[in-house]
Amino acid sequence: MTNVNLPVRPTESRVGRSNQRYNSETGARMVAGCICLNETKDKVIMISSSSKTDKWVLPKGGIELDETDDFVVTAVRETWEESGVEGRITEKLPVVYDARGKSAPVLKGEFDPKVQIPKTEYHFYELIVDELSQTWPESNSRQRRWCTYSEAKHELLKAKRSELVNVLNSSSIIKDAPNDNIDEY
Repeated sequence: MTNVNLPVRPTESRVGRSNQRYNSETGARMVAGCICLNETKDKVIMISSSSKTDKWVLPKGGIELDETDDFVVTAVRETWEESGVEGRITEKLPVVYDARGKSAPVLKGEFDPKVQIPKTEYHFYELIVDELSQTWPESNSRQRRWCTYSEAKHELLKAKRSELVNVLNSSSIIKDAPNDNIDEY
């Protein structure tokens, strides 16, 4: 794969779900993001959650109706907006669904994420970081940090985001500790 750049780096993040894309067959909300690795693939960028600042997650966001069917465009946009990271996409990772499986509600249109969260379908790409900008659209509301595999997995499990652990595991990040296969927090 190659560099995927936004024509113009947005200075503000897109907000709201009125333009959100849902899978027409499953009703799942469609989300794209990046596993942002350093050159040696032993560290990944994590960002603070927008709703729970003590939780750390991977940069990702909703695929919108006006974006192409090549979800890498959304992944690059969301990664820029949430983490200020730019780089080279090296591969598409397998699609992952949220951990709630069949119990996740299927919702369309506007909803309150504090009341119900819909079933979600994640499209992630592996990205090698070329640049970490000092300011980006969400730099006033999010922190970012480099984590080893073990640190990232620990943070994702702490945030109860096992589906994002599955995404991390599908990447080529170097597993750094003998107890990396521990699946509980």
